Amino acid sequence: MSSTVSSLYICQQCGAGHSRWGGQCQSCHAWNALVEEQRESVPKGLKKSHQGPTLEMVTLDGHFEVTPRKKSQTAEFDRVCGGGLVAGSVLLVGGTPGIGKSTLLLQIMAQLAKHSSCLYVSGEEAIEQVSLRAQRLRVEKSQLLLASATNLSTIIQTLEKKDGPQIVVIDSIQTMYLDTLESAPGSVAQVRSSAQELIRVAKKKNCIIFLVGHVTKEGSIAGPKVLEHMVDTVLYFEGDQNHQFRILRAVKNRFGPTDEIGVFEMQEEGLMEVSNPSAMFLENRQSNTTGSCVFAGMEGTRPVLVEIQSLVAPSPFAAPKRTAIGWDASRLSMIIAVFEARFGISFVGKDVYLNIAGGLKITEPAADLAVAASLLSSLKNQPLPENTVVFGEVGLSGEVRAVSQRNARLKEAEKLGFERAIVPKGTKKNDPLITALDTRTLVSVAELLDLFEA
Repeated sequence: MSSTVSSLYICQQCGAGHSRWGGQCQSCHAWNALVEEQRESVPKGLKKSHQGPTLEMVTLDGHFEVTPRKKSQTAEFDRVCGGGLVAGSVLLVGGTPGIGKSTLLLQIMAQLAKHSSCLYVSGEEAIEQVSLRAQRLRVEKSQLLLASATNLSTIIQTLEKKDGPQIVVIDSIQTMYLDTLESAPGSVAQVRSSAQELIRVAKKKNCIIFLVGHVTKEGSIAGPKVLEHMVDTVLYFEGDQNHQFRILRAVKNRFGPTDEIGVFEMQEEGLMEVSNPSAMFLENRQSNTTGSCVFAGMEGTRPVLVEIQSLVAPSPFAAPKRTAIGWDASRLSMIIAVFEARFGISFVGKDVYLNIAGGLKITEPAADLAVAASLLSSLKNQPLPENTVVFGEVGLSGEVRAVSQRNARLKEAEKLGFERAIVPKGTKKNDPLITALDTRTLVSVAELLDLFEA
């Protein structure tokens, strides 16, 4: 009795398996996402023999040789990775087309090639095209090795050589294919199987592998979602192509903190790291402007100051617009609803536009109070007091809730020359305010209204 080959339909969005094809995935409810894969099944009664060496086990307090992290000499990149690159790790780098993923990795690899053997494998560009980019970035004299290939079997044979490279970039994983699979490159089967083989080689040879991944229109990395669970680190490269700033964000990191960001500026010579992003984000800010508010936020362990801009204008339409760039639009609607239901401030017949200057995306609720202050400033045509920072979470009853790391936010504002702060009142006795700023603590949004009516 031999094994048989059967079909299994895999969702390209979430990786869930289905016994038959359907128009919609039953797990993530995505339409037209099921792709057929061939699986080998073993009939009942046929047992596979598992003969081989047993596991070698150690205790938790065992002594292990720790390999030092490899530094890229780019501080912003190293901090996002947790202090450097860990040997044997696999990193997935995602971002929209043209955002600068290949440019960033080419610069990083050129730095790493000074002390390690590095290989850049491009499946989308010819070697001549990569060399032209290297000349533009002024790293053409680096010891970095280049190759153009899409056959993963050839790449793996190169990596498994005794003198194989220590750090490798695969650009991109969607262009790679295995000869053993009949599906086309970029399919769920090819992407997952190619990633599995590369991860196996990385752990076996203790080398570092970067996988470049395309991003779908929804903003997630193309291919099965399980790909993000397989790798050690997931980095997203964000930003507006029409803006000079780029944000490298860690959303998963087995060897360091998550939600850390690195800030880069796109220039003619490539991506340059920004050591003080708060100053850069506020560089073009105009003082004494209505609808403008400076928010002191936290990105991982780093405090970052950004400008929140609002514009409240009469709407010519029956259904006014509510537009938010860089912030959650549903949270903007919540802040407006709190104003209307709790304090009688009407936004009926008015368009509301909200923008986070600099291209940064803010996700933490601590920006609620700054958004509320910005909206009130635009609605009442009255600017906030000059050199003021604002942060705090707003609840549905209009209360202002405490946020974490108050002193770190205020210290960053004080360093940049701010004089005043509007913050929530702390709830812990062991969290006193330690700042020289003129600080006003709020319990309710009603106290913020008093500021504009004074």
